[in-house]
Amino acid sequence: MGFGRKIIVCLLMIITIGCNEIDGREPVLHRVGGGKYTWKPKINFTQWASNEHFYKDDWLYFGFDKHVYNVLEVNKTSYEKCIDTGYINNITRGGRDVFPLSEERTYYFLCGRGFCFQGMKVKITVEPLELPLLPPPTIPNKAGSSRKMNYSVFIMLLVIALAWIFV
Repeated sequence: MGFGRKIIVCLLMIITIGCNEIDGREPVLHRVGGGKYTWKPKINFTQWASNEHFYKDDWLYFGFDKHVYNVLEVNKTSYEKCIDTGYINNITRGGRDVFPLSEERTYYFLCGRGFCFQGMKVKITVEPLELPLLPPPTIPNKAGSSRKMNYSVFIMLLVIALAWIFV
């Protein structure tokens, strides 16, 4: 294979691998309240949310007893006043329900049936994702390890391709 063709193949490999790296992170599933079945009274959801970082395309997981509790997406006023009528979306399905964070905005959730007044409400602020050029971000969850591996694979393939061209 000629030198020019090797360079073109190498550039195509780098572009292909680089395009895979552009988004920067995998979506994260956030367990609301921190556990498997923690959508219930006596949990400080405000404190839990303040220790999390939410980004577009992440997911919320609500685990609860569907015969007792529910999950309603509401507006800010309903959230602040614990109003469970006129909600935006009832995401209650089976008690192990997920909700996609599809936009960078603030979401408000509460439990109806009077439980909101016992603290069963959470405000989720979806932050813009800021990607540094180098080094890749370390995300404090299981997705972070695959991100580091992808970056390492990218560097290794780049070195191999360059060695292939010039050796």
